[in-house]
Amino acid sequence: TPNTQSTQNAMSQATEMDETKAAAGGKHQLGTYRVYVVTWNVGSRFPDNISLRQLLGLHDLEGPDEQEGQKAVAMEMDHLPDIYALGLQEVNAQPQQQVLGLFKEDPWTHKAKQLLRRYDYVAIKTEQMQGLLLSMFVRRKHVAHLRDIEAEFTRTGFGGIWGNKGAVSVRFTLYGCGLAFVVAHLAAHDHQLDERIEDYRQILENHHYHVKRYREIYDHDYVFWFGDLNFRLEGSDSATEVRQLVGDETQHAALIKRDQLYKVREQTQQAFQVLHERLPAFPPTFKFREGTSEYDMKRRPAWTDRIMYAVQPLNKQPAMQLAIEQRSYKSHPAYTISDHKPVTSDFTVKLYPNVRAPGVLFSPLAVWRIGDENTVEYRKQAEFEEGSNDWIGIYPIAYASLADYAAYEYVNQAESPASSDSNHEADPFDTPTPATHRRGRHHHRNQQRLRRHQEANAPEMVRLDFADDVELRHGEQYRLIYFRSTGIRGVTSLAGISDAFVAEKRRGSPHRTEYHVD
Repeated sequence: TPNTQSTQNAMSQATEMDETKAAAGGKHQLGTYRVYVVTWNVGSRFPDNISLRQLLGLHDLEGPDEQEGQKAVAMEMDHLPDIYALGLQEVNAQPQQQVLGLFKEDPWTHKAKQLLRRYDYVAIKTEQMQGLLLSMFVRRKHVAHLRDIEAEFTRTGFGGIWGNKGAVSVRFTLYGCGLAFVVAHLAAHDHQLDERIEDYRQILENHHYHVKRYREIYDHDYVFWFGDLNFRLEGSDSATEVRQLVGDETQHAALIKRDQLYKVREQTQQAFQVLHERLPAFPPTFKFREGTSEYDMKRRPAWTDRIMYAVQPLNKQPAMQLAIEQRSYKSHPAYTISDHKPVTSDFTVKLYPNVRAPGVLFSPLAVWRIGDENTVEYRKQAEFEEGSNDWIGIYPIAYASLADYAAYEYVNQAESPASSDSNHEADPFDTPTPATHRRGRHHHRNQQRLRRHQEANAPEMVRLDFADDVELRHGEQYRLIYFRSTGIRGVTSLAGISDAFVAEKRRGSPHRTEYHVD
């Protein structure tokens, strides 16, 4: 719509200004970025009739008219988080929901994506293990600088064979720094403290990444660990007695000192001792009667839902220390659909905005001819190493997720299928070498689809043909994105994004474009 297009233009200009400012500094100049973390045990409920605006710290986009709506977005541009981490527990994981999840994203990620896309965010990775879900969103202007995106999970339920408890994580490198986001759901009930400590240790022992320098969780420059950690209060008082203490503000500090997480982190140092946390100033977030903000006396109130963080101050430049600040830490009692209240925390972190990893540079492509073969051309920058499963995706100009490609081709011909059929269910994020027999037409006139050329002391030039069956919308704009990929459940980096180009049908072409709608 015109409103959306003008908003995107304003955002694009703001991005260019930010990048110009960054380029003016030195290579290792420190910049400040915002990270917004959410944890919520949603109790198997769906987000059908609730708004996520308050939860995500957003104001309404819509004003009394379109013009005011655009002004609202522009005013918020300077104050939006750069990264969102949405961690949920007890997402509905019934068999029928898991089957649906094979074909489309879960309702919570979809709802967050639909809201955040209006603020120019992109969903970069979602990882789910039964009811445990982590969805990561990054502002569009940072997407081109994402490297080494990798997900991991650890089951701790029933001795590590069941995923009802455990952790999922997503790590990536951005502007020269490694960030790890870990969402966990630990053993329940007051008396299970030892089991929670053991869950923590199992997660550390079994969580491993495949990125140089960042093999383990605590190898990262920044770590955010959050979730329904299920730590309860020490003591034998009843639920009613604890509720009375919660209602007395003078007793808040004394109650916090009885918190099991505080005990194992600060006193005994049996778990989470590497992490930091601003002690909660909000009331306990569990257990509530669903549909209300009244405590359920079947359980003693407790601060089960927590967000912690850590920083490795020495990174690329010992003289320029990385730093993190927890700017807010609060619960959101207005949300009543489950027996937990959601908790959010807003951080600022320091990164190196001018650090650039080697990648590829696409040659300009003015028009994509629908119904014809099209050739994509790019140069490999010095020191860029191709992966065995690299691929190039075609994305709508306003893509809201890295999974929103319209079509793709693998770069290495030996690994690639014979066509770029956009309706095939294979996903290059999860399946680096899909079956060689794919549905659709395979009309490659040039059997040598990948051609390389390199002159002395010049970058290698690569040309890759896309088949004539790529289904794009006439008159719409698209971009190419080059992904460096190590393979199944592997490590993915964005190595290059092209300028926008238009898809057009040939005049008088009998080719009929069939639109693929999610």
